[in-house]
Amino acid sequence: MLKVITMFKRREGMTLAAMQEYWIHRHAPLVCRLPKLRRYVQSQTIEGGYRKGEPAIDGMAELWFDDTASLRVLTDSPELNAVLADEPNLMRSESRCEILTEDVVIKDGPIPVGGVKNVELVVRRPDLAPANFHQYWIDIHGPLGGSIPQVHRYVQSHTRLAAYRDGREPPLDGLALTWFTDTAAMRAAAVTQEYADTRADEHNFLTEPLAFVITRERVMLG
Repeated sequence: MLKVITMFKRREGMTLAAMQEYWIHRHAPLVCRLPKLRRYVQSQTIEGGYRKGEPAIDGMAELWFDDTASLRVLTDSPELNAVLADEPNLMRSESRCEILTEDVVIKDGPIPVGGVKNVELVVRRPDLAPANFHQYWIDIHGPLGGSIPQVHRYVQSHTRLAAYRDGREPPLDGLALTWFTDTAAMRAAAVTQEYADTRADEHNFLTEPLAFVITRERVMLG
């Protein structure tokens, strides 16, 4: 399956509570009408993520489709046009970042009920070819991150290689998604040897530091 990921900052002057209300009750019903949409998940940055300043994003939408044919059906559809027309009511247009990805499940555990989801915005080291970067992320780095005991589930969302054709550079090379029971479990993970080993490997293939946010996800469809 293919996944369209859209990340954004909320509209100027909009509170977090107002953003959540609008996103769930006004914008989501429009998204759920998209043709061929299989699954739709919203992830909103938790309130604690604002204590030290503005986080990288306020929200992230993940939309799953079967294949590129399904995406072609979506193009220029009235349903998609309705979603795009409503986006300025929710987000700052200049903050909108979209990538088309394919998921690689590294640790296939259950998502904890009421848990938190860590989202890392992944940018490869500029001297690495995209194909080499993505293979390293899966084969070498993936098992390191998956070994952290407190991680319930670990998914890598890889930007599709087609995004790099003709010398193009996508805004991100992917997202690393990890689920924990709660923020206390995340803090406990950060003092493990497995976590230290994972972080130590990042300079081998990533541009550091990584931007990240801690979110709670809400399944809207599927």
